[in-house]
Amino acid sequence: MGSLHIFLSAAALLVLVLAAIDGAQADTMVSGTVFCDQCKDGERSLFDYPVYGIKVQVACSDSNGQVTMSREETTNWFGNYAVKFDGTPDLSGCYAKVSSSGQGSCGIPAGPAQSLRLVFRMFDMEMYAVDSLLTQPAQPMSFCPKSSNPVPAPVTPAPPRQVTPDPPRQVAPGPPRQVTPAPPRQVTPASPPPYRLPPIAPLPPMPHLPPLPPMPHLPPLPPLPPLPPMPPVPFLEATACPHQSWTMPEYKCYWRAVSPDTKVAVIFGIPAAQRYGTDLTLWQGLQGRGDPYRTLLREGITAFLNSYNSLQYTYNTIEVVQQMNSGLMGSKRNVLYTALRFIRANSGHGKVPCKFTACK
Repeated sequence: MGSLHIFLSAAALLVLVLAAIDGAQADTMVSGTVFCDQCKDGERSLFDYPVYGIKVQVACSDSNGQVTMSREETTNWFGNYAVKFDGTPDLSGCYAKVSSSGQGSCGIPAGPAQSLRLVFRMFDMEMYAVDSLLTQPAQPMSFCPKSSNPVPAPVTPAPPRQVTPDPPRQVAPGPPRQVTPAPPRQVTPASPPPYRLPPIAPLPPMPHLPPLPPMPHLPPLPPLPPLPPMPPVPFLEATACPHQSWTMPEYKCYWRAVSPDTKVAVIFGIPAAQRYGTDLTLWQGLQGRGDPYRTLLREGITAFLNSYNSLQYTYNTIEVVQQMNSGLMGSKRNVLYTALRFIRANSGHGKVPCKFTACK
């Protein structure tokens, strides 16, 4: 714990020194995710998934509705986009929307534009987040639940009918009516009274049976043995392991979601491919040190593996990819800030241990 505290303090001091050196540069980052609304219900649900290749526009307008500033980016394989602005412009009145569809079957823009939320500001650097944007297919998928309250189609009332009054009818007097006397009523005689059975004599009393003999006493049952303890469920436990643990051969069984030979560009998308190339593997990225971008990649890969290994990790998998892309698209100071956040999360913030056990 003491060495970890000294390391974090030294990293924080290094960040402050770089901030003083790079103080003249300021950047603003806007990030979010686009999902495919497969059921066309206008909401995020279990059936929705991130969409690749969708163009997203971040625009700002004045009081007259005229667009004063606009930027456009395309989503990566995880449905994420990150738009960068130079300096620190005022983005309080700006919004993000889907500007054009992609190449897949779910590319029709849907849902309203989303406003920007300021989530971070430090050393003339700002970071904005956007709620999820939606696209839709031409028709909802067959597995989607049907609506229990369908909206009826509007009914157009029929125009009122104009009734033309008929001319008065002339009724000719008819012949006088002849009243026929009614026939006499036939009286039906009353039915005879119902037949009643005589009362039945009561049954004789049952003889008294002798009492049963008492049951013999059974011996007491032996106590049941205690149940064995439930095995731990690592995926539900709080655990965070540093990069050194993920490179040890006795812990290779914890590489569940990806393999050590998986490419960095496949996991983190286009920004990582532009910075590290398309041939670098996750195992090679865990060996990086001595450079801010190598340190960010090492800690980002560690955070990605920890997010799959524990539900109680600080970041989920999508947040790790978003933080990684935001760091790569910002300044070197932003790279160090992102690496420092990953280092703290991978160390469990000094409270959560690494619960790896040697693989069998």
